[in-house]
Amino acid sequence: MNNDYLDPINAENMPDMADMTFAMDLLMRAKNGVRNCAYALAETATPEVKAMLTNQLNQAIAMHAEIAKLMIDKHWLHPYHVSEQSVLDMKSADTTVKIANMKLYPDHTSRLGMFATPGGTMR
Repeated sequence: MNNDYLDPINAENMPDMADMTFAMDLLMRAKNGVRNCAYALAETATPEVKAMLTNQLNQAIAMHAEIAKLMIDKHWLHPYHVSEQSVLDMKSADTTVKIANMKLYPDHTSRLGMFATPGGTMR
């Protein structure tokens, strides 16, 4: 990756990387939903609410499993091979650092004097 963010070479594999990132975010949110349902289930006392939360917990677990299976099938997640997942995570971290170090904005961002000021004069 070079420092020219407009260079098309920097977009190579970006659609796949974006899909993987969105899927990982969705997986984490599904996991959070499982945790929240389980917590709520443990805190409620009403049988009707317990039944409703149990149903939601089962749906949340199924959704998490479905997302995880998709990611495993697409080789975006390697839960049973830590060394492979580690390589993927390091590549993702390296790409993130490279993007963060790109010069996306000019050094001089002052716009003073470009807009009309009260009284109709320009500074």
